[in-house]
Amino acid sequence: MSLIRSLLGNPSTTDIWSPSGASNEVSRFANAQVDWKETPQTHIFKADLPGLKKEEVKVEVEEGRVLQISGERSVEKEDKNDKWHRVERGSGKFLRRFWLPENAKVDEVKASLENGVLTVTVPKTEEKKPEVKSIEISG
Repeated sequence: MSLIRSLLGNPSTTDIWSPSGASNEVSRFANAQVDWKETPQTHIFKADLPGLKKEEVKVEVEEGRVLQISGERSVEKEDKNDKWHRVERGSGKFLRRFWLPENAKVDEVKASLENGVLTVTVPKTEEKKPEVKSIEISG
């Protein structure tokens, strides 16, 4: 079952998830938290993805300006002799989409995963300063 919802009424972000288990507690990982910071030169996205390897995460740009971050943490395999006392770490698939502004250089997006933190850097085009043309005043 997929759930699509807008976050905080902001149309620039979409959160889509499909939990592996029926319990909301088990699917908490599906709500991957992402920070988005803009600097004068870049847009920087940071997502906490503890325990994931870079092979388990995808970063893509769709439809020209939609940054998509997705991945999956599998449920740990159970052995018949194992006795679980508590399961709190989330599992499941996650998918986050962000509409990038027009000043994003989508051909130069870079991503790195270090210590469980995914960092996606999107450079910005330089702002064109308005051309000023002086007009001579006659008289």
